[in-house]
Amino acid sequence: MGTQESDERADGGTGRRALLGAAVLGAGGAVLGLSGTARAAGTDARQDTRQDARHGGGHGGGVKGLPVPTVIGHRGASGYRPEHTFGSYELALDLGADIVEAGDLVPTRDGHLVCRHEPEIGGTTDVADHPEFADRERTKLLDGVSTTGWFTEDFTLAELKTLRAIERIPANRPHNTLYDGRWEIPTFEEVLRWQNEQTRRRGRQVWIYPELKHPTYFRKLGLGTEERLARLLRKYGKDGKHAPVIIQSFEPTSIRRMNKLVGNPLAVLLSGADSRPWDFVETGDPRTTADLITPKGLKEIASYAQGIGPTLDLIIPKDSAGRLTEPTTLVRDAHRAGLILHPYTMRNENPFLPADFRKGGDPDAYGDAFGAFRTYFATGIDGVFTDNPDTGVLAREDFVNG
Repeated sequence: MGTQESDERADGGTGRRALLGAAVLGAGGAVLGLSGTARAAGTDARQDTRQDARHGGGHGGGVKGLPVPTVIGHRGASGYRPEHTFGSYELALDLGADIVEAGDLVPTRDGHLVCRHEPEIGGTTDVADHPEFADRERTKLLDGVSTTGWFTEDFTLAELKTLRAIERIPANRPHNTLYDGRWEIPTFEEVLRWQNEQTRRRGRQVWIYPELKHPTYFRKLGLGTEERLARLLRKYGKDGKHAPVIIQSFEPTSIRRMNKLVGNPLAVLLSGADSRPWDFVETGDPRTTADLITPKGLKEIASYAQGIGPTLDLIIPKDSAGRLTEPTTLVRDAHRAGLILHPYTMRNENPFLPADFRKGGDPDAYGDAFGAFRTYFATGIDGVFTDNPDTGVLAREDFVNG
């Protein structure tokens, strides 16, 4: 998860929104007590979507050519391999992901963009095992949160390349630790080359969905990430509205900046309703996510972006016991604004599923992930980020054939 000159860039976003807006599904379904009318609409949506899912969208080029609902490999296939590694990215494609989230972008001290979930790398690399870097451990204020560890901005790329990736959540995914130390930290430039290689090898266009992480934080350090990303996209000819690269960020001003730099499809990520994007905190903008998901807020987002990536809790909230309640109007309201929705994140393990779909108490055990996918698909979302792309692909097949 995650977070912009030519005629393509001068269209103000309309052309890109048309490309990214794959199929706006009026889906309902026999879940959460939806009405018979809604269930009928869900049946119609599934029928309308069958050819999209089987034949790559059927609506032309760009994102519109992808299956709907779109299955996005979250940090690759991070349910099976340490996240943001080429092992994870390639497995996501092998398992059927339509798009790979490669990667979360953070800079090195010498200005290279690398793929890590956060700038703090103590939990995702073996840096703590390197005595030569022991004195690099710091405590910093990252978006208002005191964070201790090792940070990418304190390392050169050459130094980071001596590290190896490890599993971020071994308590939930002990099987992933088998692969600790196997892969190095990829740069985003390497990802772009890998994308080209995989496209040639597989005989189909491979899509990626990079996220700009903490752009305000890095800009204040003199390491602005938007311009670095734009330069790389231009270098590889992937900066247009048809380019197979969607850019995301939790900071709306970062997406606004990208809108002026490149022509790619853009998406604003949205956290909990009471949260405030960090760029809003820094600039004194009092609005919260709740303000951004009103019809007025969505209309504003649609003026510079083509999609949103809300947390699944904004699609269907949970009660105090962690059980799903009734869907919100966000899917309908976003579609009316011309935006698509790619919410995050579906995971198979019990602790990450709504309580309705958990089986037992083992944190490493799978719950009823298919049931959860079906419930979220029935709201009409256009796709979903998932750590388990194979589960998502099978769940989509069940849904569209249901």
